[in-house]
Amino acid sequence: MLGRIDHIGVAVEDLEASLQLYAEVLGMPVVHRETVAEQGVEAVLLDVGENHVELLAPLGPDTPVGRYVAKNGPGLHHVAYQVADVEATLAALAAAGTRLIDETPRNGIRGSRVAFVHPAATGGVLTEIVQPAEEH
Repeated sequence: MLGRIDHIGVAVEDLEASLQLYAEVLGMPVVHRETVAEQGVEAVLLDVGENHVELLAPLGPDTPVGRYVAKNGPGLHHVAYQVADVEATLAALAAAGTRLIDETPRNGIRGSRVAFVHPAATGGVLTEIVQPAEEH
């Protein structure tokens, strides 16, 4: 069902300071930066090996990541797994009785389609299912 780890999402308070750490100190190249208004974040994707780290800065305190940072502080936010078909994966998870946050996919960065699985269903870890955009 799940392909590979697509990325690890890290909630941050200060995006520029975090970029300095991840890109300059740790040497992870920035591959994409985008504001995702629908999710209330500015997201920066950095390469690390064959995978990515996604830095997530909330656009405001009333966004999901803003509330997360206010409650938990900055740090690990989610683990994202790549799938070939996000709808089929959601259907299989729902059929298995898995608690979902998203019953239908939403838009993610770089044209991907994403959905979240509730952390209560995955051992306390917010899990994102990602179907990358088709490359042309």
